[in-house]
Amino acid sequence: MADLLIENARIVDGTGAPWFRGSVAVEGDRITDVVREKDPGIAAETVVDADGRVVSPGFIDTHSHSDMELFADATLAPKLRQGITTEILGQDGFSMAPMHREGGAEEWAKQLGALAGRVDVDWTWGSVEEYFQAVEENGVAPNVGLLAGHGTVRFNVLGMADRAPTDDELAEMGDLVTEALEDGALGFSTGLIYTPCTYADTREVGELAARLAPYGRPFVAHVRSEGRWIWEALDEYVDIGADEGIPLHLSHFKVAGGAQHGKADRATQLVETARERGVDMAAEQYPYTAGSTMLSAVLPPWVHADGPDATLETLRDDDARERIRKDIEQWRIDGWENIGALAGWDNVVIANVESSENEDVEGESVAAVAAERGTHPVEAVCDLLVEEELGVSMVLHLLAEDDVRTIMADERVCIATDGLFGGKPHPRVYGTYPRVLGHYVREENLLTLEEAVRKMTSLPARGMGLTRKGVLRPGMDADLVVFDPDTVESRATFEKPRRFPRGIDHVVVNGEPAVQDGETTGQLPGEAIRK
Repeated sequence: MADLLIENARIVDGTGAPWFRGSVAVEGDRITDVVREKDPGIAAETVVDADGRVVSPGFIDTHSHSDMELFADATLAPKLRQGITTEILGQDGFSMAPMHREGGAEEWAKQLGALAGRVDVDWTWGSVEEYFQAVEENGVAPNVGLLAGHGTVRFNVLGMADRAPTDDELAEMGDLVTEALEDGALGFSTGLIYTPCTYADTREVGELAARLAPYGRPFVAHVRSEGRWIWEALDEYVDIGADEGIPLHLSHFKVAGGAQHGKADRATQLVETARERGVDMAAEQYPYTAGSTMLSAVLPPWVHADGPDATLETLRDDDARERIRKDIEQWRIDGWENIGALAGWDNVVIANVESSENEDVEGESVAAVAAERGTHPVEAVCDLLVEEELGVSMVLHLLAEDDVRTIMADERVCIATDGLFGGKPHPRVYGTYPRVLGHYVREENLLTLEEAVRKMTSLPARGMGLTRKGVLRPGMDADLVVFDPDTVESRATFEKPRRFPRGIDHVVVNGEPAVQDGETTGQLPGEAIRK
């Protein structure tokens, strides 16, 4: 007898093949049958009548920032209720492990507070395996995998120093990457617009990424530029993949800033050219014209060079503020992704602050905050970061809808959230996958239903090496979503981002119901995925 039978469903199996009517049976944490007959003849303890709704593999978020949030909310309800059953952590070069530096955990948590959130958790782990154990002891609703972060291994060895490593230090950093891979990390990530990753030259990045080669796992990158220097940044990334013979997964694929708008075709062709060159390259995208990250990312790299406490001291200094303002306004640092100037202060919106004293600025642009305070935008940024001890995140409106559509239509691009929690977040935290299914599939006909589901399931599973996920087949993991293709939609907006979607009825993780009738069950069936 099966534990679960979902019958009378439109089965979209994740491969991109046309849907068919049938049933899916589950025993334990595995799919046992996918049958096309109207009456499957399978007895089950629990039977769900899909009533013509879609059943698909669970969605895989290849770009999650839930690394610490999962300790505060183990259900990760904003993700789970979108249909996400697997999250890939350790993005943009920032993983919570390995962490072996003396006193490093507290400093690292402070450095990343705006990205990972400041969660009250006893940081007991050092290795990736110990982090996995902490996650499993805490419990978590979706499955979670981890990428070893470039910034993390660099911080372990060099702290936040703005210098090249010695050969011995580079070898030590590489050994930490290997340690993480041996502990089951799915790959290696970097974020080359963020400190300390941005201090690395191409040789350093390539030598660390080369540690992936014996394992066949992906190098996941937020490249050095998605705006002014995007073409040089993509060339650097592809060359590393070619030189080291490793798979590439490009984070949040975009062309940012007015000068690059309309050039998405050129960017997607670059990916095709890389593949013709023999580089196994794919990408991910969020379905919005705005991004989101730490407000401190608008600061020049030199501001971060001595760690978060020194950064705060720098931001209190009037002469340093004047230097920051000139670096931003005059584009004085070649190769630096100057995202404040790229977007413009009217388009940089405060998403989250740590203190109640500044809650009134959430949802306001930096330009508006500066006007209200009677100061320059750069002064307003510096003041906020000091007041909040760097714990400020932002939303940046700097993409063009036509480019979003061009990239989404590319067969090599999967869907991801890149969502930061807290305050007035980007709506992608609550609405990414329903937005694709409701807006771009049903309303815009940009994608077929089957292709959209492939981009959420088997394509990301392939990219992350998740061989038992992403397709409805006997023997595969029982991660499932039941949704209504006629009603599914995101209700999250930039004005009201913390709204759950419509039309996602059931979510099953490892054979257990995590969402039933559109509500979380409170069960925590997720596992740490060790490769």
